Amino acid sequence: MSSIYIYWDESHLWGLLVWRALQTWKFPYKLVSGNEIADGILSAEPPALLIVPGGWARAKYDHLGEQGVSEVRRYIRHGGKYLGFCGGTGLALSGPYGLGLCPWRRRAFTDRLQHACSGHMYTQINAEQRASIVPPNFPEEPLLPVWWPARFEPQDSADVEVLAHYHHPGPDFWVADLPLESIPKEPLEDLESQYGIHIWPEFMSDQPCIIQGSFGRGRYLLSYAHLETPASADANAWLVHAIRDLTGLTPPDNTPSLLPPWKLDALERRWPDEAGGEVLAAAKNALEDIIQLGMDHLLIFRRNSWLLGWRRGIPGAYINSLYSMACQLQNLVPTPEAEAFWKDHCDEFLENMELFHHGLSGYLLAERLAMSVPESSGDIPSDSLKEQRIALFGHHMQYGGLFARLVQVLDSLLWLTLKH
Repeated sequence: MSSIYIYWDESHLWGLLVWRALQTWKFPYKLVSGNEIADGILSAEPPALLIVPGGWARAKYDHLGEQGVSEVRRYIRHGGKYLGFCGGTGLALSGPYGLGLCPWRRRAFTDRLQHACSGHMYTQINAEQRASIVPPNFPEEPLLPVWWPARFEPQDSADVEVLAHYHHPGPDFWVADLPLESIPKEPLEDLESQYGIHIWPEFMSDQPCIIQGSFGRGRYLLSYAHLETPASADANAWLVHAIRDLTGLTPPDNTPSLLPPWKLDALERRWPDEAGGEVLAAAKNALEDIIQLGMDHLLIFRRNSWLLGWRRGIPGAYINSLYSMACQLQNLVPTPEAEAFWKDHCDEFLENMELFHHGLSGYLLAERLAMSVPESSGDIPSDSLKEQRIALFGHHMQYGGLFARLVQVLDSLLWLTLKH
């Protein structure tokens, strides 16, 4: 039986969501890297479907290299199937750092808040031509989750079919660190008119959310909605049906489509102490200490059992990625390859985690003081905050610093443990 391949590079938290969905539904899967794709695995062992999770599209493209890009295009052109979420959707588009599977491009943002949207949105299914990839008896306005999505820039092409448009925000929708449901609509409209700002996400209304098309003899399904989101009923139902439609694979009888909640802090510890499990537990505890410090000072909050929220400008996405990876790893049983890798890297990792904990704790407190201390009392220079952040996380969209050292080790551990 053909497997589903998950292109793993630069996926982090979003890769875990896809892995968890396939694992729950008992679909056969395999993790693949950009190097393996460049070496011809898609031709030598063609998958039933290539899934590309969220993450930074440009970094995914760079890991593929020119040869890897050619291999993906060849696979789809000759009848392969491609499913992309968020960054995986951006990777499939045309333009710089795109595979060119879809003639549409990525639309530029005219306001930074346009990229700061997260939560569930009510969407509208294309009722004129209800495609087979949409589940039968599906709601006309399904509630689908988006997590800081980019946007499509449609081009004239008969090969692209819009399956769903955005309609209006759902009950857990946020713009930056503002929960829309908690803001009265009329005062918000007054503020927007008075100050010329745009908080209500009208720019998303009627914009394409999920599309499909063909490339050669192959097919692609591109979604800025994260259908793999845990415990998201409409999204999960659509995803499991779409995988069936694209691959012909079917979960075992009586397998529910609804993915269970992903309760990170409640995941059982299974990585043995003799294989370095205590270091993973220490990393999880250190990250929980950082999260609690951020919550105590109103910089970080919990959106749900797997997702943090954060004040605008706080590097919460990086913290969330590290925490989810550490929690899920300590819940796994390592392979011999993972054990050997961890034995060689755990001491250095723990040292870097202690430095990260100390440095990030100081950075969060400095950010809080910068928000609170009057200038007359001596403010904290923005250049100093910027230097601290770069040392911890690197430059924006090109992560580095201590975070890069930590996430690369955790990512390698996940790869070695989950790849088959």
